[in-house]
Amino acid sequence: MTRAKTSTATGTETETPARARVGWVSFVGAGPGDPELLTVRAVDLLRQAEVVVTEAPEHAELVRVVLGLPSVDDEAMPELVDGGFGEDGQPLTHAARAKVVVKHAKKGRVVRLMSGDPFTYASGPEEAQACAKACIGFEIVPGVSAVSGVPAYAGIPLTTKDHREMAVVTCDGTVDWSRYADDRTLVLLSGVGQVGEIAKQLVAAGRPATTPVAVTRVGTTTEQATVTTTLEHVAADCRAARMTPPAVIVVGKVVDLRETLSWFETKPLFGWRVLVPRTKEQAGSLSSGLRGYGAVPEEVPTISVEPPRNPQQMDKAVRGLVEGRYEWIAFTSVNAVKAVREKFEEYGLDARAFSGLKIAAVGDKTAAAIAAWGLRADLVPSGEQSAAGLLEDWPEYDEQLDPINRVFLPRADIATENLVAGLVDLGWECDDVTAYRTVRAAPPAAPVRDAIKTGKFDAVVFTSSSTVRNLVGIAGKPHASTVIAVIGPATAKTAEEHGLRVDVMAPKPDVDVLVDALADFGASRRAALLEAGQAVTKPSDRKTSARRRKAE
Repeated sequence: MTRAKTSTATGTETETPARARVGWVSFVGAGPGDPELLTVRAVDLLRQAEVVVTEAPEHAELVRVVLGLPSVDDEAMPELVDGGFGEDGQPLTHAARAKVVVKHAKKGRVVRLMSGDPFTYASGPEEAQACAKACIGFEIVPGVSAVSGVPAYAGIPLTTKDHREMAVVTCDGTVDWSRYADDRTLVLLSGVGQVGEIAKQLVAAGRPATTPVAVTRVGTTTEQATVTTTLEHVAADCRAARMTPPAVIVVGKVVDLRETLSWFETKPLFGWRVLVPRTKEQAGSLSSGLRGYGAVPEEVPTISVEPPRNPQQMDKAVRGLVEGRYEWIAFTSVNAVKAVREKFEEYGLDARAFSGLKIAAVGDKTAAAIAAWGLRADLVPSGEQSAAGLLEDWPEYDEQLDPINRVFLPRADIATENLVAGLVDLGWECDDVTAYRTVRAAPPAAPVRDAIKTGKFDAVVFTSSSTVRNLVGIAGKPHASTVIAVIGPATAKTAEEHGLRVDVMAPKPDVDVLVDALADFGASRRAALLEAGQAVTKPSDRKTSARRRKAE
């Protein structure tokens, strides 16, 4: 047992047994709202956590996003303990919250998730002291504070070469505003409810009534909204914009720099609610790209990928592949790669079975899925990434160069026959095998169906003809105000056949290119509104009663 030294009244030292540590708490800064602002250490701890004591309702969703789980009810989620409110529904005091943390820490390791930074305008110090008193070990994982993070996302620097001083003031108590009569930059927390009175006192203290002010609500999230005004008009402007907590207020000349430095709220798809009708497995890169342009993607599965009803055909083809029956295997989708790989694993095979076999991929994404298996595609279309593009580059069968004239083509049950016909014309024989089935998914929840029909989505991105057919089948047609973006001509034709007017079409059939095309549309739309002197709105802000119809 370790011993601690203490001093007596006579000045002599004695040794007393030190209490052993029980439990561990990681005080983790969650940042001001954007999950991507979490530190690497914070993400690592959340992935290991068994218990997470949260501080705000949105923290549950943040943990879900970090862990990549489909819902907060998933069994892989750690135990979530509400540290914001007690069982009586009342907000917990710092002391009461500290008791909750200590109670759970005595059972093991706890992540205490805190808004912003644990030691910056937070209850971290009080809770850490409670842990120290209870002999519970702890660590501090700093986070991005709202003090700096929110103004940065609003395009407002807090200091510049001309403005080197700043002060941060919490406004939920009595403040002597005469101390801030100079031209320092002020960052005000918890002040939006009394901003009018604060402005009056600052003006009375000597600040000019024309001093710039910016009020940013729910900063760093895609719901962020900023009002730029002056001390003279801030109260009226905040009322008109219905500004409510949480909000950060910046007072000072640095606010004027927002006009040129605003970067987040000016993203081409900022705040757009975009419907992503794909399978959950396929939606990742598309949703990530949309978020990069400021959109809020909402994934609604319209297709379910399932094994073929009769697996014997696939079993026979895989045996033929191992036995050297084929010269080529052609993958026309990531799902096809996945289906063959799963069948290989079922038989205990690995990539070595492809020795001597030539591999074709319909596009870069499929080639990447092949590469993730440790293989390299011998043929990827040099032009259009489609079945037609694949045929353009496919060599004719040469009986002198090619010892075998057979191609293994694992595909979906609804695939078209164009590729098979083209390969036959080139002299090849094809084993066109159903590797997986695509079936219509169950209808989305009623609120989502209502949002689709009433124009609450700003855009919908279709990545195949089947996504068009299935979305309309399970949820109805998107509203006339919703921007329709499609991945290529075939999908555009299907959309038009279902009475939808196509607004955006990717110049080549690639998910990333489709996202870029939608972003270009959003940027052009924004520029046109500004040029016309109009407020920048989202498509969902402008409802029309007429159904979207095919353009004449």
